[in-house]
Amino acid sequence: MEDLQGELRALTAGIRTHLEARARAGLLGVSRAPCPRMNRAGDEPANALATPAAEVQPLTDPADLETAFASDSEPPLPHAGHGLTLVRAELGDCQRCKLAKGRKHIVFGTGNPEAHLMFVGEGPGADEDAQGEPFVGAAGQLLTKMIQAMHLAREDVYICNVIKCRPPGNRDPEPDEVAACEPFLKKQIAVVQPRVIVALGKFAAHLLTGEHTPITRLRGNLKHYQGIPVMPTYHPAFLLRDESRKGEAWHDLKEVMALLKHMGV
Repeated sequence: MEDLQGELRALTAGIRTHLEARARAGLLGVSRAPCPRMNRAGDEPANALATPAAEVQPLTDPADLETAFASDSEPPLPHAGHGLTLVRAELGDCQRCKLAKGRKHIVFGTGNPEAHLMFVGEGPGADEDAQGEPFVGAAGQLLTKMIQAMHLAREDVYICNVIKCRPPGNRDPEPDEVAACEPFLKKQIAVVQPRVIVALGKFAAHLLTGEHTPITRLRGNLKHYQGIPVMPTYHPAFLLRDESRKGEAWHDLKEVMALLKHMGV
């Protein structure tokens, strides 16, 4: 009996240590989904990837439990506002890349946390860095007009960027900077659950479509990100430099309007 109690104490300590490590890493919890390795002999596998019952071994060693927990996926984030609050909290005072050294504010996102339409840009400029809100400068004023032309308001949509800190001199984001911010963009999309995404410019379009076609050829061609329709189009800053392209961008937005209408939104 004493041996059994000792094993239980050791197992409990192992679980506690693991959960504390996950908490320090910023993970939000442990999935309650049944682990395939926990199925009893004779049970039906939980899914096609579950271990056959004949191969199931009891988890008596804390190291086995550690492996089972480590292979488990994170639970889904809550939808809408509370989920965005959790993602922003996880981002924290981000120091994950070199852009942290020169920023004034992290520019996370703005708008309706339950929006049907999401706009994803490249990164903050000087005005956005100063105010902590995306698309508030000259390009942002044009984006607001584009949204209004779609019979919407900024408050109806959700707006964010691929990267959350301003690159020096508004240079292009570098691969390590995009990689550092990409998980947070993905979580923003997962939380908002938009029906359609408009990718503004090549960086957003390339990241969300997985294609590296020049934006002049990629724009106007409906793609998908994890089942969500993505419309690549020109960035408003580009349209300020080349106003002759505004007609093409408006064509892309009309396609988005038609798609939302078809969806009953």
